[in-house]
Amino acid sequence: MLQVLTHNILPIFSMLALGFILGFFRKISFKEATAVNRIAFLVLQPALIFPFINELSLDEFRFDAIASYATCQAFLFFITYWITSQILRREKTEAWLLGMATIFVNTLLYVWPISFLIYGESASLPIASIVAWDSTVTFAFFIISTDLLVTPHGSAIKSTRRVITNPVLIAIVLGCVTNILHIPIPEPCITALNFAGVGAAPLTLFALGAILAGHNLRISPTIITVSGLKLIVFPVMVWGALKIGDRPPTWNTMLVLSAAGPSGAMAFALAVLHGVRTDQIAPVIIWTSAISIISLAWLS
Repeated sequence: MLQVLTHNILPIFSMLALGFILGFFRKISFKEATAVNRIAFLVLQPALIFPFINELSLDEFRFDAIASYATCQAFLFFITYWITSQILRREKTEAWLLGMATIFVNTLLYVWPISFLIYGESASLPIASIVAWDSTVTFAFFIISTDLLVTPHGSAIKSTRRVITNPVLIAIVLGCVTNILHIPIPEPCITALNFAGVGAAPLTLFALGAILAGHNLRISPTIITVSGLKLIVFPVMVWGALKIGDRPPTWNTMLVLSAAGPSGAMAFALAVLHGVRTDQIAPVIIWTSAISIISLAWLS
């Protein structure tokens, strides 16, 4: 466990921590961090995901595993929404996004680099499957549903446009098309994409740390509850669900590892977009990122 922590997990976490420290001491501004994050989102993340999807052996895809994972997501989301809205008395849209924070994991930029360092190529397909699921179905659900919560009579066209123009989603679709149809990609293109993609995880994590640095880390019942549901309940649910059925052990390991990862930043981004308070959502992302280094090391 100690070797996994020091050799595989802390090096990935260090970029998030460095961004947080520099942001906290105002060596990098919120505006600068946002610009870096946007470049990573528009250019580097698609460059990372396209060759990743394009080169996978999709004939080994396990739909039953993703279905189990998705079922756990649905149950936990509504449990979290009910707890945060009815017991912890958070505002409806904030509770909705806190529920999102328990099931939308930072898989692509945090769990995938760690799992690749520990398990190598065998981790690729299960992790890519989670990334594809969350970047398409889960992402679309929360974009549209949050828009409708904030503006009940608003047009669904704007929400749909935001979904279909997502660069990561486009990269996933294109990667699946070229993979399934066996469309050859020129080697120089793959080289350029790999070169750009290498910077996706470190730059995004660095920017995320700097962006979140301006938020108070004080613990509250909401933060403790949501973080506990994310880091304990979610992986336990996924572990239990995957006991049903027979599949390669790597799939079970990777999906549980993904469930134990930190909350993704999308809930925070949607809160900022719609003017929802972030004083609970931001610390959840920070605390789950910090604490997950222990849980991921233990599970690995």
